[in-house]
Amino acid sequence: MNEITEKQYALIRPYLPVQRGNVQISNLTMINAILFVAENGCKWRALPPRFGNWHTVYTRMRRWADAGVLDRLFDALQKHHMICVSVDCLGLDSTSVKVHPDGTGAPQKNGPQAIGKSRGGWNTKVHLIAANDRFALTFSLSSGNAHDAPEGRALLESWHSPPQGAAMIMDRAYEGDETRQLVLDLGMTPVVPPKANRLIKWDYDRTIYKRRNEVERLFRRLKGYRRIFSRFEKLDVMYRAFLNFALIVDMIKC
Repeated sequence: MNEITEKQYALIRPYLPVQRGNVQISNLTMINAILFVAENGCKWRALPPRFGNWHTVYTRMRRWADAGVLDRLFDALQKHHMICVSVDCLGLDSTSVKVHPDGTGAPQKNGPQAIGKSRGGWNTKVHLIAANDRFALTFSLSSGNAHDAPEGRALLESWHSPPQGAAMIMDRAYEGDETRQLVLDLGMTPVVPPKANRLIKWDYDRTIYKRRNEVERLFRRLKGYRRIFSRFEKLDVMYRAFLNFALIVDMIKC
């Protein structure tokens, strides 16, 4: 297992809650414990003893998730130019994640649960805007039976800082007039092929469109984490925390 080193941890230490009092598990140990669970997809009770008490790790992870610690850390790394890549070409896409039986059954009052039933069973969809095959800029969750286009527009509308002049690569699920107009309104150029039944077709940059595989490769990287490949979390706040965590780990390891 590739654990986070002290040097890598130094990049995110300023954004984590300050530990006070008699704390037995350091934040670095905590990060590596979450990484172990994320990579192996194991139950919290199966954490090796070297990480300390599993319930302590889970409780702190849940507190971080509820407080938005990992959301803010993900945003902070981007704002401080940790992503040293060009953002002149982006990709918007979604992927479906099977929901494990352990991830169902929570009362709705406990929090949002982006879980829906499709032909493949219970699923969650992850909608994501990627800078390349390694870095995501923003993402959201929806139920597995939701259509890509409305959820993609919702993600774009909630995005705080879309790069002006960038090309936005999308597949035909997003080729509707409303989605393409929204991309233009945000100051970006839609690169999406028209459907075959379009009466009036448009030209698009086929060379740039070849880079659509980058967002697919990023999804493949994320699904290398078994806790993301299958959804075990009942609530969105915890599943989102694991997604944030995986993206943060990729940032600091680049």
